[in-house]
Amino acid sequence: MSDFTHFNEEGRAKMVDISNKKSTQRNAVARSSIFVTKEIYEKINNHSIAKGDVLSVAQIAGIMAAKNTSDWIPMCHPLSLQGVDISFEWNIVEETYELQITTFVKTKGNTGVEMEALTAASATALTVYDMCKALDKGMVIGQTYLLEKSGGKSGDYSRNDK
Repeated sequence: MSDFTHFNEEGRAKMVDISNKKSTQRNAVARSSIFVTKEIYEKINNHSIAKGDVLSVAQIAGIMAAKNTSDWIPMCHPLSLQGVDISFEWNIVEETYELQITTFVKTKGNTGVEMEALTAASATALTVYDMCKALDKGMVIGQTYLLEKSGGKSGDYSRNDK
């Protein structure tokens, strides 16, 4: 009935059968960001946010989110991840403070880890927001997107505007 892989012959949702796909090394890198005030930037870097070490807690939240992506996204397969890492970099231009979040996810299996990397990036940004919202509810979470992925039948992907 449909060319979409997540629909059955009746047009209803299904989880794709990946049992015949080749097991290969799969990697994905995703990015998100959050824009904060100068006060929040300084408090994060001075470890003086009342709820604790923002980046450490956000990093753990992102790792947990990657591990539990199939609980969040209905058609994702539960995966045994072999590695998850999250890094942070401040991008400061004039009075704009952007925390860039980059997530790295890898596994060896028969489906990719793009959704795990994207979920980790999103959860990390949301956790920063949660930990800092008492200071400013006007923080803005930036675009979340896949930077690159490797492995699998569809081959490698690398975003052109990194």
